[in-house]
Amino acid sequence: MRLRYAFRQHHGEAFTRAYALSLSRRLPLLYLVVVVNLGLLTYRFRGDAPTGLLLVGPGLSLFGLWRALYWLPHRVAQRSLDRLRLDLARMGGIGGLAGLLFVGWGLALYPYGNGDGRSLIHYMIAVTMISGILGLTHAPQAALRIAIALVLPSSLFFLLAGHPNAVYVSLVQIVATVILLFVTQGHHRDFVKLERSRQQLMRRERQAAQLASEARILATIDPLTGGLNRRAILDRLDFEMAQATNGAAKPWLALIDLDGFKHVNDTYGHAAGDEALKAISRRIGELPHVLAHGRLGGDEFAVLFDPGLEGPAVAEAAGRLVGAIRTEIPHNGASLRLSASIGLHRLCAEGISGALERADAALYKAKDRGDGSVVLFGPDDEIALQQRIEVTRRFNDCELDDRLRVLYQPIHDLAGGRIVAVEALARWSPDGVTWQSPASFLAIADATRRTGELTRLVLARALAECRPAQTGVGIAINLSPRDVVRDGAAAAIAAVVRDAGASPQSVTLEVTEQAILADPRRAALQLRAFREHGFRIALDDFGAGWSSLSQLRELPLDMVKLDRALTAALPADAGACAIVGMIVALSRQLGIDCTLEGVETEEQVAAAHALGIRLMQGYHFGYPAAIGEALTMRCKAVA
Repeated sequence: MRLRYAFRQHHGEAFTRAYALSLSRRLPLLYLVVVVNLGLLTYRFRGDAPTGLLLVGPGLSLFGLWRALYWLPHRVAQRSLDRLRLDLARMGGIGGLAGLLFVGWGLALYPYGNGDGRSLIHYMIAVTMISGILGLTHAPQAALRIAIALVLPSSLFFLLAGHPNAVYVSLVQIVATVILLFVTQGHHRDFVKLERSRQQLMRRERQAAQLASEARILATIDPLTGGLNRRAILDRLDFEMAQATNGAAKPWLALIDLDGFKHVNDTYGHAAGDEALKAISRRIGELPHVLAHGRLGGDEFAVLFDPGLEGPAVAEAAGRLVGAIRTEIPHNGASLRLSASIGLHRLCAEGISGALERADAALYKAKDRGDGSVVLFGPDDEIALQQRIEVTRRFNDCELDDRLRVLYQPIHDLAGGRIVAVEALARWSPDGVTWQSPASFLAIADATRRTGELTRLVLARALAECRPAQTGVGIAINLSPRDVVRDGAAAAIAAVVRDAGASPQSVTLEVTEQAILADPRRAALQLRAFREHGFRIALDDFGAGWSSLSQLRELPLDMVKLDRALTAALPADAGACAIVGMIVALSRQLGIDCTLEGVETEEQVAAAHALGIRLMQGYHFGYPAAIGEALTMRCKAVA
């Protein structure tokens, strides 16, 4: 068993090829030695041995030449792995058979030779045996078979033939063969060790190369889309800006935000969203004039356009990009439809953050325009950006409570001619002189993450100034979109009311449809949390945007506030009257109050009253004012 293991060849793709390539450098020479020996014996015994017997020698020589050609290195290198396995498996049998034929033919010539001829046969068998064993060092099993095929028949023949030195010749053959086989086994063991070391080194090199490739991919490639990741596209942006400072033409930076991506994710699942991002990234890369592109995160991409393009040309290229994104994306039998808004800015020396900020400002305008708009950042935008930066800095650095003022607009119950609540409206001053409405600073509050602080301050100020328990007038306060989805917002706002000694039932929290649409599931959970704390919930600006009557049933609402656009249309638009009448009827059936916002004329009051609306607010009753003045804005009851 040990002997068998010692002469066993190792398996595996690497070892198979190593054995074959090593043997290809030895076997042709081995077969050449055999061919030479066959030729010499044929020549020596010409005229002594029968012609038919002599012709066996050339036949065996042709076989040897064929095998030598078969094992030439360049031919072995071209063979498949399966073919090499078959060659190695057959080699021992072919070698053993060839050895038997050679020794059989040589011994068949033995009786026809004299002393010199017979000695030559001894010598040729010995040389062939030694050459075969040494030539098959890396195929020990084949070497063993050849050794047996040559030594055993010849030794038995010499012993039986009565040769005077038969015992010594046979003994020398056997001893020399055993020694050579052990030498071969040692060489094979060293070969195996060397090959294992080589394979281990190659594995380590492959692993190192794979790790380096993975590190490069992690450092530069977005794993989802296959394009550049945020770090890589920003590095490319930095490189292009460095080139621009040396007088080279400046490329364009485009920021792309997908419109409708959230709808795809919510409707078809995240797998569909991923497929859409992959398809869009691929389409961006296929467009002309694109130097580089990558995903900054989520559904936002950055693209660098050719610096040779001027404003109209780059806008046209961006428009083609919008068209490519709009092309339907097939996914599991569905057609995914997306659009995009694009903001463009030609790079200057403002730094990466400055370039991104300007492209983002253009993108913000494009999203505000909607319908796949493309906006180029221009001089007017630069002025507005600097102003916004200054205002943002002041908002971020100020003590918000010191720069805050709260005005109130009453909500009138025309059925009873009284004020039932006041809506708290915040005003903020960057300098203590001019005061801005939420339309001017709410986006800044959101960008500086101070919306929660702003909501709590306005509510605390309103509770302190209005005192619902004494006045019997409720308070309505607007929640920002971030308040609607922020974890813990309900508990934080309830704590403000509790600290003021007021009741949550006296506070109505107004949320917009857009805030709900941003994350409907989370918004619904948060509204229920507010309701559990005792707050009243009002859906503000209802009838604007993507209004859905199902929200009146699905959301925990106490009131809907009809958008001012519907209010303006009531006196003269029969369609608006029909829509408002339907909303009022449905709200009444669901036990939800209706408030009409933006009332400015007596005609609007009359039209709303005719539809059954009793709660109204707007400039017709008075402008936002301090609490003392707001509570004096009385109106007559409508009969």
